[in-house]
Amino acid sequence: MRIEVLVDVKTTLGEGPLWDAEQERLYWIDSFDGRVFRATAAGTEIRAWDVPQKIGSMALRKDGSGAVVSLQRGFHLLDFKSGEVELVVDPEPGKPNNRLNDGKVDKNGRFVAGSMDTMEEGPNGALYRLDPDFSLHKLDDGIIVSNGPCWSPDGKTFYFTDTWTGEIWAYDYDQATGAATNRRTFVKVDGSRGGAADGSTVDAEGCVWNALVYDGRLVRYDPSGRVDRIIEMPVKKVTSVMFGGPKLDTLFVTSMAKPPLPRFPGDGPLRGSLFAVYDLGVKGVPEPRFGA
Repeated sequence: MRIEVLVDVKTTLGEGPLWDAEQERLYWIDSFDGRVFRATAAGTEIRAWDVPQKIGSMALRKDGSGAVVSLQRGFHLLDFKSGEVELVVDPEPGKPNNRLNDGKVDKNGRFVAGSMDTMEEGPNGALYRLDPDFSLHKLDDGIIVSNGPCWSPDGKTFYFTDTWTGEIWAYDYDQATGAATNRRTFVKVDGSRGGAADGSTVDAEGCVWNALVYDGRLVRYDPSGRVDRIIEMPVKKVTSVMFGGPKLDTLFVTSMAKPPLPRFPGDGPLRGSLFAVYDLGVKGVPEPRFGA
């Protein structure tokens, strides 16, 4: 195994690595600076788009026109050619202290993303599903910080975490309807070093990979919830993970250059970098696109 800095753009809050298997391009975001980045698997041909608000996550559209993005005040469409951003729906117009955060797409092209309390204190957020017809559905609520959505390879189990509960949850997920039910604890996260569960992905073997933000570790859990592997990263503030590359065998890892609140630790000169972890002997699964 080897860890390399793929792109050093010093993202204030790097998040959401997304590998596009069709075009063989990697996307990631800077949540606080409101930017979407794209590069090759080798970290070249870097392109960036600005969005008008803080951004929590993104999903590529099936029609190839751009992306659905979860911005601070709702779900929007980002057109890659023009750079224009158009509001679809704001699920929480009456909650100015909330913003939308992490999200991913299920096998039927629905975008599932949650909101968070920007002070990371109260259970004021919720989990939403945006369908290809742009209808909005609430899946859960009472959440402080929405993070780590991903599905088992068969799509029947949905994993999700409220970062400050110290747990990663599993739900039964109905692919036909998009309903998430029977929430239960998948794992209790080891927070003994001050870390908390952030972004996640699932590999082809059905194991869940999670970034322990503020702890600098990546943890692989097997489908039973047992810790299978731990990788120590060169920075503490790792935020999310995604398998990609031409063979889906490179693990891309985002990080933040500056913590969102003063109580969190700083990092050294590699802070905010996008990392690539090679030679893990594990492959990921392709991410679906949003749309019917």
